[in-house]
Amino acid sequence: MVKRSSFTGWSMNLFDLQGKVAAVTGGNGGIGLGMARGLAQAGATVAILGRNETKSAAAVDALRGLGATSFSVSVDVCDADAVNAAIASVVEQAGALHILVNNAGTNIRKRPEELDVTEWHTVMDTNITSAFLCSKACYPHMKAAGGGKVLNNGSMMSLFGTPWAPAYAASKGGMVQLTKALATAWAPDNIQVNCFLPGWIDTELTQRAREQVTELHDKILSRTPAGRWGDIDDFQGIAVFLASSASDFVTGASITVDGGYSAFG
Repeated sequence: MVKRSSFTGWSMNLFDLQGKVAAVTGGNGGIGLGMARGLAQAGATVAILGRNETKSAAAVDALRGLGATSFSVSVDVCDADAVNAAIASVVEQAGALHILVNNAGTNIRKRPEELDVTEWHTVMDTNITSAFLCSKACYPHMKAAGGGKVLNNGSMMSLFGTPWAPAYAASKGGMVQLTKALATAWAPDNIQVNCFLPGWIDTELTQRAREQVTELHDKILSRTPAGRWGDIDDFQGIAVFLASSASDFVTGASITVDGGYSAFG
């Protein structure tokens, strides 16, 4: 067995994304935008994939303001043909594709007995079917490039249950298992697939949750050792790590980004 040389020093080159092309679904806001910022500042060209063209244009402007090359592609990530066309457009415009962030997601907060099957499919299709479609579309391009990185947005609901998010929890639990399946399938092609598990992050999605769930804000603070809600920029570091050569021997993993919420007994 060939052994890699021992580590002799820390280098910024491990985290350098110059020359890499990243596609971020739902990258026009929330956690996706935070991750896009991290990728952009590490040198990657960033394609923002989403349905809201106005928000996507604003995100692109913000990334260009950081000195990055960025553009947007309008797509419904639940539509297989639209996804294939969007990924082809990214490759056509940027010349390659090395990094995919499956971040698009939604939630419908209802108890199981109140959730109808159409709502169930809306959440499942947006959260996990889209990740499958986008990953599958990116695979041949990453293989042609000699390798790649897939980052899947899970959740603390990948670990915990809750009475008011049955479809969301099922989709996020499934994201962990999809990550493992893709990781084991594509490891021979030098494609690493990992899942990050956000805790309570201050986004539009959780702002609505605080409106709908009594005393949620204070309950989260009391449970979180870090003593605060997360910020979208807390995802810059995990994005760069999982997208860079620093994580070349990390695949099939699920990493919490939650200020210690899931570790608190």
